[in-house]
Amino acid sequence: MGSATTQALAATTRALDTAPDVDLGVAGELFAVARAVGDSSQLSGALADSAADPAARRKVVQDVFGRAVSPATLGLLGAAVDQRWSSSADLVEGIEELAIRAAARADGVADIEDELFRFSRTVAANPELELALGSRRGDDAAKGTLVSSLLNGRASASTVLIASSLVQQPRERRVRRLLSWAMRLVADQRGRTVATVFTAVPLSEAQRSRLAATLSTRYGTPVSVNAVVDPHVVGGLRVQIADDVIDASVASRLADLRQRLAG
Repeated sequence: MGSATTQALAATTRALDTAPDVDLGVAGELFAVARAVGDSSQLSGALADSAADPAARRKVVQDVFGRAVSPATLGLLGAAVDQRWSSSADLVEGIEELAIRAAARADGVADIEDELFRFSRTVAANPELELALGSRRGDDAAKGTLVSSLLNGRASASTVLIASSLVQQPRERRVRRLLSWAMRLVADQRGRTVATVFTAVPLSEAQRSRLAATLSTRYGTPVSVNAVVDPHVVGGLRVQIADDVIDASVASRLADLRQRLAG
């Protein structure tokens, strides 16, 4: 990610945080716009052209989407195209990020991170489902319909919208990677961090609570714990927060011992 995109994402996030009338409808419109922009190299190029005047880029947004989306969505799109992006692909992903954050803001009650995590584990446990959602030959709208049918009644409307929208626009990204990305964004929008914990046996609720409290103290921010049972851990646990890995498993200690004996 280029520095221009990093600054653009920060600016669009601030715009979302202060924007009025952001609801699930706005999130859905942003996802639809991301698909439309991503499907048109001409449109994405025009909107991400840093040499063009921002007013000209806003006019393109107005001309193309003005009658199709709400004023709230139009305002957020204007804020996005006002920024300099490192590439047109980054702009498309930036609009997707706005959509995910908008969906998180629209529902402050549901545990969207946990619902996305559970769906990610369902995909991981079902190779046929992962293949169907990740196939380049599959119909994108049908993928969205499939995800909606699997999640409706089992997850919040925000989670259904995020998951069903992302599988329709993978752009060479694996489904589980997209869901993990969405989890991190939802948590960040809510001022939290997501930790994925791998253990040999399931954690009790008391253990999860203690671990969450410990990690929250260490990282200085509320931490949401997603637990994965992995027999390869052997004992202890392995914690992953973004790119940070804390490995306190027996398997890790044995591997370290073997390296020391061999070296």
